Amino acid sequence: MEPFLSRLIVQAAPAARPSTRVSHLPCTRSNRTFATSRIQRFPRERKEPFNTISATDSSFSRPATELSQNVTPEEQDHYSRVENKSKEMQARSPWMREGSDVSPVHRLRSAGAMTKGKLLTTPSRMLKLVLPLSTRDRNADRKDIEPLALLVHPQQPLSYLERLIQSELPFLWDESKGRERAPDVVFRAEDSMEETTGHDVEDVVVDEDIAGEGADETMVAGKRERTGKISGGKKEVKEDQVEKDQRTVKDPDYTNFVRWSPSTEIGDFIRDAARGKEFAVEIEGAPEPIYVGVPSFSDRTFYLRMRLRKVAERISTMADVKEDCDRLAHSGAKNVARLGFAGLLGWWGAVYYATFMTDLGWDVMEPVTYLVGLSGLIGGYLWFLYHNREVSYKSAMNLTVSRRQATLYKAKGFDLPAWEMLIEEGNRLRREIKMVAEEYDVEWDETKDEGDEKVRKALQRERKKKRGKEDNEEDEEKEDEKTQKGQKGGD
Repeated sequence: MEPFLSRLIVQAAPAARPSTRVSHLPCTRSNRTFATSRIQRFPRERKEPFNTISATDSSFSRPATELSQNVTPEEQDHYSRVENKSKEMQARSPWMREGSDVSPVHRLRSAGAMTKGKLLTTPSRMLKLVLPLSTRDRNADRKDIEPLALLVHPQQPLSYLERLIQSELPFLWDESKGRERAPDVVFRAEDSMEETTGHDVEDVVVDEDIAGEGADETMVAGKRERTGKISGGKKEVKEDQVEKDQRTVKDPDYTNFVRWSPSTEIGDFIRDAARGKEFAVEIEGAPEPIYVGVPSFSDRTFYLRMRLRKVAERISTMADVKEDCDRLAHSGAKNVARLGFAGLLGWWGAVYYATFMTDLGWDVMEPVTYLVGLSGLIGGYLWFLYHNREVSYKSAMNLTVSRRQATLYKAKGFDLPAWEMLIEEGNRLRREIKMVAEEYDVEWDETKDEGDEKVRKALQRERKKKRGKEDNEEDEEKEDEKTQKGQKGGD
């Protein structure tokens, strides 16, 4: 603000010129001359030291001829960094890419559009079917086809999947019925019996002629069944044969595909289709069938095996602590049994000494030994009744071991409920993988996923306990049924 005010003061000051003043006094007369000059401005210190534009020594206030034309390495590095940064920002910004001035409607479809379906597995044992549905392709300039994802369960029938696909398709006009209807959806997969019967197509055609005209083949529950259909004459048979030949010519690599019944479970269908690694979904009105890749056994059980490995790792880390606690508990129970045996021997020696080595004699020691033995028997029986155990040495040892284990687990920080949950989870995952292996008819190597030997032993021990409990429950049920039948017969 000060420079601006000083500039205004300088501009407003009058120019330096002589002036004459006349005195009106009669006694004296003199001429006096006054002169004025411009205020000289001195450069003041800049309050903003980083403002190089207003500096006198700045390159901005100097002509271009006086500046250096040599580019320093620092300037070259700075320019390269700026250039790389601008290219990176250009790649990230969609409005800076090539072809951004073209409207999305006029953009051609990319060659990488999805043409085949996928069958994926989920952690919840569901199957995720991804299909590129494109029954009507009228606009050649539109974008890629948006695939459809469907979640199905392996135990659901194919008819359920058929209805899901039909609900996403446009209706077709049926000229014979004079109304709209949903397009038919057919599932075809490779015939697993071709390996045993051979790939000779002529033999199959001869059998069809012998069995009946226009006979069709359908996969029902994993078996190839021949279902006849009413034929209107040789003309229809010829037309069907022509359609079959056209389909074979169009897809020469899928000549051994057969149609599956809609009542077949999806799990059975996938199990048989996994041998061919894909199956076909034929939609009425579509230019060609949609081929879907079937996951293999390793792909379908990927999540289960990964979860089993994580559970096995946690079991392995806890198994060492549990093994040490169990060993100490069993050794402690054995020591208690040894002390009991030593106590009985001591009692026997005391009775022998008092009877034969002292003046008490057998007359005094006989009732004493009788009462002590009877008291011990009554006390042991009451102990078993209080703890609700069977009167046996095994039950007493198990109770002693379990109490000692609980004490050691608490002392060493071992979480017994978490251990039981991990063991149950591991056996459940193992059982599910076994079921999938039976569906695919493959052998699963448990040692790769279960890990250490101690993990396998822990899981096997728990399975044996469950089997023993189930056997005992079955025996009890059978005994109850026998008693009930006996009571009815007596009545």
